Amino acid sequence: MKDIEVVRIYLREGDRSGGQSLMERIFALLHDQHKVQGVTVFRGVSGFGMQGQTHSADLLHMTAHLPLVIEFFDTAEAVETALAVLRGLVPAEHIVRWPAQCL
Repeated sequence: MKDIEVVRIYLREGDRSGGQSLMERIFALLHDQHKVQGVTVFRGVSGFGMQGQTHSADLLHMTAHLPLVIEFFDTAEAVETALAVLRGLVPAEHIVRWPAQCL
């Protein structure tokens, strides 16, 4: 078994950073710069945040504000290095991390 850390980052589809999709920017950072062991992006069908505003998939009102979750994992050291950059892009309350083990 190998000790790792798992991180989840909560965004919305329409979130942007420097004119680019925030999801695409984070994905590229994790893949190209930090080369973490694994990254998955999930698109939610419904969700709400701290302010309680609901974002849902609706055929009548297609929106770019559906929830996204970026999840990645690696060693504690690699995760901390990646988070040092990500903290400048995403509010701290949108990032969750926990220890795990690769079997």
